[in-house]
Amino acid sequence: MSRILFITSNRLGDAVLSTGLLDHLTHAYPDARLTIACGPLPAPLFRSVPGLERLIPLAKRSYARHWLRLWLDCVGTRWDLVLDLRNSAVGRLVPARRRVFHAKPPRPMHKVEENAALLGLSPPPDPRLWIDDAARRQADALIPAGAGPFLAIGPTANWLGKEWPADRFARLALRLTGQGGALAGARVAVLAAGPERERARPVLDALGDRAIDLTGRTDPMAAAACLERAALYVGNDSGLMHIAAAAGVPTVGLFGPGYPAIYGPWGPRGRVVVSEVPQADLLARVAADPNARGLMDGIAEDRVAKVAAKLLAETHRTCDQFAATPAGAAEVPPLR
Repeated sequence: MSRILFITSNRLGDAVLSTGLLDHLTHAYPDARLTIACGPLPAPLFRSVPGLERLIPLAKRSYARHWLRLWLDCVGTRWDLVLDLRNSAVGRLVPARRRVFHAKPPRPMHKVEENAALLGLSPPPDPRLWIDDAARRQADALIPAGAGPFLAIGPTANWLGKEWPADRFARLALRLTGQGGALAGARVAVLAAGPERERARPVLDALGDRAIDLTGRTDPMAAAACLERAALYVGNDSGLMHIAAAAGVPTVGLFGPGYPAIYGPWGPRGRVVVSEVPQADLLARVAADPNARGLMDGIAEDRVAKVAAKLLAETHRTCDQFAATPAGAAEVPPLR
């Protein structure tokens, strides 16, 4: 019986984008026992990975003691493969027959492609989620019975500079779900992490009874179970955006100073809308003032609405057609 140590990101989005590589390992080595080390936030996404022997949430400690703790947890095992996306000392200091480390790519490429290149995989394996029954039961409790196909939005991010204005999210949601909209009559699920809840409050207030308030109520696995039921997801560049795309939901990601070619929603149902202000100008503003505001103001509501409606038409995810269309799973071509 072989054993594999998989060390992935503490960041939610990067961890999701590494799941294609992990899925490849579960199929290439079906009898292997997996130990997965990651940040506490994305940890729930890995709890149902086939062959999982141990899941180690790597909470950051002062003086890098989290790495010492991981080494102590892993040094007593002789690993058949260590795949270390953190390029850490732990991957080098535990006994292993084979080691693979993250390496900077020779040219800019999407993170999914970058990860796949570590094992020479072409085409790169798609990110995937192992959503378990417990998470789906939680989604049953969170999504009102009879809600039908709904619009999901993620109006927050881990950095204020990546957040599209809340009033535009609210107007967009009302436009898409209002009379004549692509999802006319649909409810709107609003998702955000607990500490971001107040930043999502203006959107919830504007939507009123149409909102399904999921802010601060889900861990990433439960969020995935909720999102896989959505007809469409529109959100900022964030981990939730990557969860939606990995769940097969048509996903529109909004980018200002971010890097859509590297971090856009992966897959044929992913689209990105970028700011009309050149990225170089936005990054120059950040360099001059790390607290600069209005970095996402160059994305017009009309542009997002058009991209969303077109994506829904292309994937046949209208309210009338949704029930008959299986889930799969970037204003630019799909990122694959």
